[in-house]
Amino acid sequence: MISKASLPHYLRISEQLQADLDEGRLQRGERLAPEREMAEHFGCTRVTLRQALQRLEAQGGLYRGPRRGWFVSPLAVHYDPSRTTSFMDYVTAQGRVPRTECLVAEYRAAGPWLAAKMQLAADEPVYWLQRRRWVDGVPVLLENNVLRASGCPGLLGQPLEGSLTTLLRERYDRRLAHSQISLKPLLLDEQQSEWLDIAEGSSGLYLQRLCFDESGLAVEYDQEHWRADAVQVVMAING
Repeated sequence: MISKASLPHYLRISEQLQADLDEGRLQRGERLAPEREMAEHFGCTRVTLRQALQRLEAQGGLYRGPRRGWFVSPLAVHYDPSRTTSFMDYVTAQGRVPRTECLVAEYRAAGPWLAAKMQLAADEPVYWLQRRRWVDGVPVLLENNVLRASGCPGLLGQPLEGSLTTLLRERYDRRLAHSQISLKPLLLDEQQSEWLDIAEGSSGLYLQRLCFDESGLAVEYDQEHWRADAVQVVMAING
């Protein structure tokens, strides 16, 4: 068995900070002391300290605020992308407070790339939405939704700050038959990081979803950029 004393210093620091997180000495959303003070406290260089902090960042325990230092990550949302439950509903069911902010809502031609993705004509109209999602006052998700305009006429006249899933079901009687989903990790770019209030280059989770109706028609294409520390993918598999 390897003793703690024989571990590299950055691992010992990381384990101590993790214990502070687990035992509640560091609270969700709390700002850590400046790196210089922490390095003095642990008797290490700032290079060693950053190794420890980056290890916890990769594990989802900490995040870097833009030019504001290190913070304890929010409690992660459990998310099953295979289900059609709306963001507003599954976040509320976990005892959290969701909010949706519509940043962009446009009626425009699909264009060649979306046309190929959704099997549309390039000049066929779509609704293109960009929305930012919040949990307990923390921005956690940037979401792009592209919808075939013929399936939801007048969408831009509807409230878009709530559940799009519920709106489409109740107003347009939309019934999805199946979806194609892909997931991959990425690094958030400058704009995404700014919108999600996190340092540029932080880890993110990218989800792409193409939704089909019962006739096999592609009716919606979604892109989601999550803060990696704010989400935990949990899927129920039957059989």
